[in-house]
Amino acid sequence: MLNPTHVISKDADAARRIDGLQNRILLDPLFRGTYPADVVTDLAEITGFGHVLDGDLETIAAPLDFLGVNYYTPAVVEPGIVRPEISPFIGSESVRFIDRGLAKTSIGWEVDENGLLELLVQLTRDYPPLPIYITENGAAYDEPVHDEARIAYLDAHLRACEKAIDRGVPLQGYFAWSLLDNFEWAFGYSQRFGIVHVDYETQVRTPKDSAKWYAQRILREIVESEHTAR
Repeated sequence: MLNPTHVISKDADAARRIDGLQNRILLDPLFRGTYPADVVTDLAEITGFGHVLDGDLETIAAPLDFLGVNYYTPAVVEPGIVRPEISPFIGSESVRFIDRGLAKTSIGWEVDENGLLELLVQLTRDYPPLPIYITENGAAYDEPVHDEARIAYLDAHLRACEKAIDRGVPLQGYFAWSLLDNFEWAFGYSQRFGIVHVDYETQVRTPKDSAKWYAQRILREIVESEHTAR
């Protein structure tokens, strides 16, 4: 039988590795002027970071006006060997991504708004209290116009944003991804994220139910803000 403490340590290390490769490798240079030491160690067999030239980190760490966050789905992981050719990140071959059986979008991503809340709280805890904007958040669904699943997704994630603000996150704005169905880099035109449907043959645009819902949600926020300001 495995020692439970040992299992927890390996799970935590798997989470540390993916957080480092997906988040901290970008954020630490921006806010601390250095690459995370543990990530540099993790990638030692791949690179010595010799591509980082004198003056690069000073340029990267120039002051920012705000931090933009893109969020669609969380990454839940456990230790386990994965073939390099199917590993989502170079240096993460010792980590498996877990399918928790939650509802998924048509692209196969789990829907979990709590991941957005946790991410925003973590960013506020670990880095300078810079204004934060959600620059991308949305879901791909096959429903052409009557997209109740997308409405539920957006509503849940906006509620997560409200909870984050209540917990002290300096969240200043939210941008739904995306206005129109469009070309997705890894999936071409097969995945539709838009709140406005695009007929790719005729180019006709049709607002989906989610567009009408989103407009009403924004209007409600405006009215409530004006009422509070009086």
